[in-house]
Amino acid sequence: MTAPRPRPGHLESLVEGPLTVTDFVRYQGASGDMNPIHHDAEFARAAGFPTVFAVGMRQAGVLAAYVADHLGPDNVRRFEVRFRAIAWPGDTITYSGEITAVEETATHTVCTVAVKATRQTGEVHLAGTAVFEVPWSDRR
Repeated sequence: MTAPRPRPGHLESLVEGPLTVTDFVRYQGASGDMNPIHHDAEFARAAGFPTVFAVGMRQAGVLAAYVADHLGPDNVRRFEVRFRAIAWPGDTITYSGEITAVEETATHTVCTVAVKATRQTGEVHLAGTAVFEVPWSDRR
């Protein structure tokens, strides 16, 4: 039995948080990007920020994994985001997606998904688009 074809509509959201400096440092260690602005409060203040702040690529990775969990990681054809606001330690981030377009081909369903990561304040931290090409044999 195959799963239903993707249809326009909202995906179930994912909530993460509160973010911690440890989350930032773990990502920095894995990525090799040890910019002190993300873990050294004195350095961040000297740069004009009230404290350290999140590594945006970390949340972009969570957002990519979130949407891929819904439509299949092998089916990703494009993923792009823009950074819109800083996320801080203590923030809770809600990852969400909405399938905004569906095109049927002879062998696939092509889905365009509007994705975003929103702070608990309602401010959008990241926003972008993902495109998936779901084969008819891999309907979720």
